[in-house]
Amino acid sequence: MALCGWVTAGDADYEAYHDHEWGVPLTDSRALWELSVLEGFQAGLAWITILRKRATFRAAFAGFDPVQVAAFGEADIQRLLGDAGIVRSRAKIEATIRSARVFLELEAAGPGFAGLVWDVVDGRPVQNSWASFRDAPVETEQSRMLSALLRQRGIRFFGPVIAYAFMQAAGLVNDHETGCPRHEPVRALGEAM
Repeated sequence: MALCGWVTAGDADYEAYHDHEWGVPLTDSRALWELSVLEGFQAGLAWITILRKRATFRAAFAGFDPVQVAAFGEADIQRLLGDAGIVRSRAKIEATIRSARVFLELEAAGPGFAGLVWDVVDGRPVQNSWASFRDAPVETEQSRMLSALLRQRGIRFFGPVIAYAFMQAAGLVNDHETGCPRHEPVRALGEAM
């Protein structure tokens, strides 16, 4: 059995991400928020670029502590714009600060970030059966709904296509190819929820 076709064969970073993270249902609000931020930074770039910079992103954004990030000001923005280890986009940095504030609002008022995200799929992962990753859609009704819900609250860089990539990565949908050795284990994780 081969890994999903989107994985670059022999790339240890991609293979580890695919084998241990991609598609595994993620229910922790803070971890989901971090992933949403990284997916936003990925817009226009290859995911492997973000994956390889993830540790630097974590250091630059205070471990993705939303309380700390929500308090970032202009000095922090300038610091981040000077950090060659991350994607230096003022718009994406400012969007991250704004999304930290939205995260805190959701956590304080309910249903929380995880609750809002998982509600889009009624709390259970969608189980797909694609023979090839090319068969999977780039957006769905649920990704459009998730994008709209977050954008209404002020989160940017989270359109329907990014929302679907987020849903795949966070395990809201199981898009491992049916011939991939991770398809059935990820299905079982979703069915156990």
